Amino acid sequence: MSTVPAPEPREPKPALIFDDPLDQQSSDDTDRGWGERPGTDGDSAADLKRFLDEKPPHHL
Repeated sequence: MSTVPAPEPREPKPALIFDDPLDQQSSDDTDRGWGERPGTDGDSAADLKRFLDEKPPHHL
């Protein structure tokens, strides 16, 4: 006589969500614009660093 092992509990399937994705806030919808950095109050060293960080590679 063989015994049948008890079935293992299955992981629930992910639920389908039918919400409108445009109703949700994305990371691009924040008040902070693209590429903006916190204010430096006219710090020329910070301006130079930003210029060098954002300079295209063909301007080396």
